[in-house]
Amino acid sequence: MESPNKKSAQRSAVSSPNRGSSMRSSNSFYGDLQKCWIKENTKPLEFRLHTQQRAAQRAIFDSSVSIKLCIIEQHKKQVEKVLKVIEEEEVKMIRKEMIPRAQLMPLFDKPFLPQRSTRPLTIPREPSFLMTTNCKRSSRISCR
Repeated sequence: MESPNKKSAQRSAVSSPNRGSSMRSSNSFYGDLQKCWIKENTKPLEFRLHTQQRAAQRAIFDSSVSIKLCIIEQHKKQVEKVLKVIEEEEVKMIRKEMIPRAQLMPLFDKPFLPQRSTRPLTIPREPSFLMTTNCKRSSRISCR
């Protein structure tokens, strides 16, 4: 097998046919490198910024947002007006109800006679204060 140094030397010799042999002097090698690295002046391409387009889009967006805010404010004002009208009507109704009015005079020719109830009387029973043995152990609350 060949050493890696020999292979890289062969590759450089094969890849650069203009140089001739790989045994040239070091001055000619640097001269070739200088020729390779010299380039023509580049001309910059004209580019277009999107700031004007973006500004126009932003203006449209801002106007749409302001329109939406105005619509929301108008809607809130309308709702408040409707609620205020409803509240005023309720206050008027309450005031009408609060006006004291004269009661009709009772008819004295037909006096009120309460009638006896048809429900049966309740039968009283004595409370049982006797506590069972289970209730004494569990708690002091009386058992039913």
